[in-house]
Amino acid sequence: MDEIRTLLEEFWVSRDGDREKYYRVKREVPKFQKFVREQLGWKLIHTENLIKLEKIPAHAESFMGIQEFTEIQDYGILCAVLMFLEDREEQERFLLSELIDYVETALKGSLQIDWTSFTQRKSLVRVLQYLEKLQILRVHEGNSEAFGQETGREVLYENTGYSRYFAVSFGRDISGFESWKDFEKVEFEEISEDRGTRRINRVYRQLAACPALYWENSDDPDAYYLKNQRQWIGKYLGEYLGGRLDIHRNSAFWMLEDSEVFGAVHPREAMLPEAVLLICARLQEMVRKGKLEQDEDGCLRMPRETFVRLVLELREEWKSAWSKEYREMDEKKLQERILQYMKDWMLLREEGDQAVLLPGAGKLKGYYPKDYTGGEKQ
Repeated sequence: MDEIRTLLEEFWVSRDGDREKYYRVKREVPKFQKFVREQLGWKLIHTENLIKLEKIPAHAESFMGIQEFTEIQDYGILCAVLMFLEDREEQERFLLSELIDYVETALKGSLQIDWTSFTQRKSLVRVLQYLEKLQILRVHEGNSEAFGQETGREVLYENTGYSRYFAVSFGRDISGFESWKDFEKVEFEEISEDRGTRRINRVYRQLAACPALYWENSDDPDAYYLKNQRQWIGKYLGEYLGGRLDIHRNSAFWMLEDSEVFGAVHPREAMLPEAVLLICARLQEMVRKGKLEQDEDGCLRMPRETFVRLVLELREEWKSAWSKEYREMDEKKLQERILQYMKDWMLLREEGDQAVLLPGAGKLKGYYPKDYTGGEKQ
């Protein structure tokens, strides 16, 4: 069980990075290979140097992406660097100056590169450091960070050969694709994409890789399969990942106990998730008292300004319990942090000037003790 969790949690497991972990996972692969192939529909790449689970999601979500990247151009530069490495032999060494010349040429016409720009240099540095973390690049002399401070800094790299396993291999031409929707459509293309193995894969992937599975109508095909096969879904997920399956009117969640958690977790011991638990508790209280009414899809809708005001009221009410950072944080920054966190955990989405609280906001809540008075002596 721990080994498949490791592959879900990490991009890949390499022999160079952690030899003991690599061989431990390798020994256990036969035990969960069928589950990965049949229920999740994912490809398991297994070579003498690395093991990778290609975790293609059921649907694209806003929180998905490379967490280290902050700009769209980071992804463009990443693609150019991968193209550069594709033409290099395994263990071949090269200089940073060779790489940046190639990136500039490769992106000409789609992204204007100017290495005198601090922003673009930092973008390249983020890409290089990310590839170093994955051991796609190995530094022999110099430091990637130095290029962010000043042009002309040289670094000697080695291509480990792992780059060939980074991108997903598609069995068709994708040059005409215009958005992520095209990839999603092709991934589950069948005579009827709501039937057969693709529907099975969608349900398992959503539960295994996302905080929640939502549906709007009772005749939703994924919801229909989930409800009819709940016993088997719960059995397979419990056997390989641990946890339990909770199904509600318009949502389903795969819940893990404290001893079973892995990867990113909500809630956790930090001020931001703590604040979100307080918000969810207040929203649930408002529903019980009839101050808010759920729509047929299980969501709560309110003006964005009303939601922000609720956040600020809670901070004022419990400011003695909040950390100094969040107690003194600018109001706009606070609301952005809260909104982004809740969107990332599929607790909220925005529709124009409306804040839509999703069913997940009714799943968990948090309170401070009734006798809490605040202050350093507590």
